[in-house]
Amino acid sequence: VLQAAAGILCYVGAYVFITYDDYDHFFEDVYTLIPAVIIIAVGTLLFIIGLIGCCATIRESRCGLATFVIILLLVFITEVVVVVLGYIYRAKVEDEVNHSIHKVYNGYNGTNPDAASRAIDYVQRQLRCCGIHNYSDWESTVWFKQTKNNSVPLSCCKAALSNCTGSLTRPMDLYSEGCEALVVKKLQEIMMYVIWAALAFAAIQLLGMLCACVVLCRRSRDPAYELLITGGTYA
Repeated sequence: VLQAAAGILCYVGAYVFITYDDYDHFFEDVYTLIPAVIIIAVGTLLFIIGLIGCCATIRESRCGLATFVIILLLVFITEVVVVVLGYIYRAKVEDEVNHSIHKVYNGYNGTNPDAASRAIDYVQRQLRCCGIHNYSDWESTVWFKQTKNNSVPLSCCKAALSNCTGSLTRPMDLYSEGCEALVVKKLQEIMMYVIWAALAFAAIQLLGMLCACVVLCRRSRDPAYELLITGGTYA
């Protein structure tokens, strides 16, 4: 069970990293990745702990089981820290996006090699949005003033339309919702994945600690069981 939990935790952490890479221009605080880093480390550690726990349970080693419980307790505390950090950084998402999104849009130049331009086009297509609050925000950008064609990027065009040119004379062809609120929502969802994963596997670890404690108690309270395991006999 712990090996499966470790795999899922690592997957969640990797998903956060990959998704963050798509939105990192809108979110400058790299410390937000700390919960994801911790959860990957916990997942790796859980895999090792699972092997230790299996060996200790099979051999019913008191020392091994006690070590297993202590390590699980430390990992449990770490996951509680992940949950707390997740909630802290989730609350900071909106301020971070509000702070950076205007700068990102003003830096748009419409060329593929430009990372900020690719990020904006990706977000507008992926989230089906246009501009910061709506498509009219493009009118105040440097790119719009330089092109002088009264059009927004093609990434603002609705996916179902093949003949859209991004012209503001046909606003019905463009996504009407702004990207700021959707980016905030997406990043908060990502952070919630980390929080829920940490909570779920903290519960699994509690179960693991409980099982190990039951075995330890059984060994300490049953002399006959102790003798059977160690190969001893009654006189």
